[in-house]
Amino acid sequence: MIEILRQHRWILDILDITVMSLILYRLLLIVKGTKAAQMLIGLGVLLLASLVSRYLQLYTIDWLIQSFWAQIVIAIIVLFQPEIRRALAHMGEAQFLSTFTSAEELKSLEEIVKATVALANRKIGALIVIERETSLKDFVEFGTPLDARVSKELLLSIFHPTSPIHDGAVIIKGNRIMAAGCFLPISMSSELSRSLGTRHRAGIGLAEETDAIAIIISEETGSISMALDGRLDTRLDMGTLRDILTNIFTSRKGAK
Repeated sequence: MIEILRQHRWILDILDITVMSLILYRLLLIVKGTKAAQMLIGLGVLLLASLVSRYLQLYTIDWLIQSFWAQIVIAIIVLFQPEIRRALAHMGEAQFLSTFTSAEELKSLEEIVKATVALANRKIGALIVIERETSLKDFVEFGTPLDARVSKELLLSIFHPTSPIHDGAVIIKGNRIMAAGCFLPISMSSELSRSLGTRHRAGIGLAEETDAIAIIISEETGSISMALDGRLDTRLDMGTLRDILTNIFTSRKGAK
């Protein structure tokens, strides 16, 4: 079989191009809508500048750019560290809620929605994170471990201002609250409104690096927001929040 393929080199060439195209396509899907997409554009501009400087014989500029390309591997690892981590997690992690029945999934989501609305009505600030495909194990390790079933009452107790673990985020996996008081990466995007506080920036920061869902309740206004895929949807009501969560997880399960 191998000898046949070697004799028909064009088959191997097509296979090579197809595999590389699929890899590039998956990488573009991962970085789409993230800061990495802007970085890729910047690298493209740098490549164009390299070609132009070489054509016009601008030796100093060409030397500077070539010096940068010599360190490009290290630069890519530094610049795209969140996206690389997300890609590796996509390949190695199991699917979200894969071991639970539909009834358990819906019950867990309903408890989250009820707790969110109750917290918003009382103007109690909260940050509830729902893990999907990307593992949040690194963030869970630095929180207070709970491993308790999701319930409205427990979430209200955790975020009550007198609770010692009300600061930080609650991370939920499946129908279990894995940990509370977890610290998340803060988004430094200049496109965000300056009126957004640390809690909102933390939710967006996590959504920029992973595919998790972050539900944020403002203690100033009691408004409900959701960070997903680096975006922030604000002023959600109970029905909208329930519909979004249900659509995300039922459509994912149907896609399987």
